[in-house]
Amino acid sequence: MSKQLYINTRRLSRLMLRRDRIRIPVWLLSLSVLTFIVANAFTGLYSTEQERQIAAETMKNPAMTAMLGPSYGLDNYTNGAMMAHQMLLFTALAVGIMSILFVARHTRADEEEGRIEMIRSLPVGRLSNLQASIFVSVGANLLLALIIGFGLYALGIKSMDLDGSLLYGAALGATGIIFTAITALFAQLTVTSRGTIGFSIAILLMSYLIRAIGDVSNQALSWFSPLGWVLSSEVYVNNYWWPILLTIGVALILVITSLYLNAIRDLEAGFIPAKPGRKYASSFLQSPLGLALRLQRTGLIAWAVGMLILGASYGSVLGDLESYFSNNEMMEKMLTPAAGFSLTEQFLTMLMKIISMICTIPPLMAIFKLKGEEKKNRTEHLLSRAVSRSRLMACYCIVSMVSAFVMLSLAAISLGAVGNSVMEEGIPFGTFYSAAMAYLPAVWIMIGIAVLFIGLAPKLSGLTWVYLTYSFFVIYLGGLLQFPEWMGKLSPFGYIPQLPIEEMDLMKVSILTIIAIVLMVVGFIGYKKRDIQG
Repeated sequence: MSKQLYINTRRLSRLMLRRDRIRIPVWLLSLSVLTFIVANAFTGLYSTEQERQIAAETMKNPAMTAMLGPSYGLDNYTNGAMMAHQMLLFTALAVGIMSILFVARHTRADEEEGRIEMIRSLPVGRLSNLQASIFVSVGANLLLALIIGFGLYALGIKSMDLDGSLLYGAALGATGIIFTAITALFAQLTVTSRGTIGFSIAILLMSYLIRAIGDVSNQALSWFSPLGWVLSSEVYVNNYWWPILLTIGVALILVITSLYLNAIRDLEAGFIPAKPGRKYASSFLQSPLGLALRLQRTGLIAWAVGMLILGASYGSVLGDLESYFSNNEMMEKMLTPAAGFSLTEQFLTMLMKIISMICTIPPLMAIFKLKGEEKKNRTEHLLSRAVSRSRLMACYCIVSMVSAFVMLSLAAISLGAVGNSVMEEGIPFGTFYSAAMAYLPAVWIMIGIAVLFIGLAPKLSGLTWVYLTYSFFVIYLGGLLQFPEWMGKLSPFGYIPQLPIEEMDLMKVSILTIIAIVLMVVGFIGYKKRDIQG
């Protein structure tokens, strides 16, 4: 009987590999190449021990610990220790997202769109599809672990030995496997792919934030985060393998639980039931704007809470910065404050870059909802009524642009409120808010690019995420890896004046806003003329 539950799992696995024959190689290649480029760049940028020790001093502050994780091996900051400290966490986040999107696509999304029902009409087991999704995702993560592990060792960098390199790859693979299991579990609990992805991403973000707070204030708290487990492996310093085994062991328990829940639930049902809607829709809900907002209400609320927590977590470490800087002569020399501004205010500019780019994600998800509805043939129903295409797209644009304003506002408010509560000499709240709002035109440009793709070439809209990833890479790591200045200028975030250190440049901000408007207008024209898919 048990064998019947898993029959033809191998064939379904091959089908999934066939469907993702481009996605999986692109993910693996991108993550591997990025890892190798950064590892190689460290050897050129920090070739002497003195340069590496100077870099180590910059890492000895709570803000960097919150962002990058606990620092190990700072007394002997080798290229390997530097690579693990500064890159492992962010690469692990990308691996987690890869696994979440893959498992959600082949489980709850296929079930939502009726594909699982069709598959089950064939001679396959009840658990075959879920098991095949887990097998392929785990296989992709194991392949990634081997590529990166042996690849880093093959670079021939002195401090990156075989044991440490394999552990680095294993830490990334284990992160992918644990979030494969978490997504498989939420695919049983929720009734929509949106809910599965939303809850899984929420767990990923909470893991990052819990680890950040724990690493700064209470190490015990970090043990409630899977990301805290993999960072405890102390790659290239002490090379502990047991945290990796712990992560995989917990993932195995979650997988068994998921398979059990899948076996006892009905098709298209979930253990967290969806609430029935009202019998009659309100007049607001009957408008395109009301519908666009209602479809994304839960996700936007979740992101809003996330932005509040993100701002608060960064704000909680601001109080320790000045005392750290004042006791560190080397940091004082490296971060000489601009006249009239504290070192914390200098550091605030870097925080705002990162926060603004994270705040770009929910507005992009809001505008791409229009494309998702079209792909599911739901847009046709709206357009068959007295609703024009321009009005429909305008409603999603309004939701997207307003959400950008709200996300930046919430992050700035919580950052300022918590930051001022822990600092002896607080920074005016208007400084926090204006520094965040300065990035609003850059976020609008990203929305404009999304509108442009939806209007002219919806199949290429994924390039918007690639562009955002590029922006994050060059803006966040540009200074560290000493990229040429023009690379940062290819991103709209590279033109934003860094308040409060720099003065507000209204000309630059106005030009960025005009570019955003032009992109949206062209997108509207394209959307009005092109065929609706479905």
